[in-house]
Amino acid sequence: QVQLVESGGGLVQPGGSLRLSCAASRNIFSRYTMGWFRQAPGEQRELVARITPGGSTNYADSVKGRFTISRDNAKNTVYLQMNSLKPEDTAVYYCHADSALRNYWGQGTQVTVSS
Repeated sequence: QVQLVESGGGLVQPGGSLRLSCAASRNIFSRYTMGWFRQAPGEQRELVARITPGGSTNYADSVKGRFTISRDNAKNTVYLQMNSLKPEDTAVYYCHADSALRNYWGQGTQVTVSS
């Protein structure tokens, strides 16, 4: 079993920045693809960014050039640096760990972009 705990959400003005963190309960990055998803009210959950065990990353078109996913293996933590935030980035952001056999979700952290 793996626990994922997100933090770093909050209220920010358009154009501002936030950094989300996802702490895993144990070292899984060598075997799990780590991802950030988001879900806005009335919308489906969508992939925002992910990083593979080998370090490859990919992003949703809507966040390319603004968001960066990274990880710190020593801290068992994955980050999502979000810059140039827009109102449409408002959502609950979830951390996700995915392997061939199982996957885990965090509880989510709210990000609100509003003036």
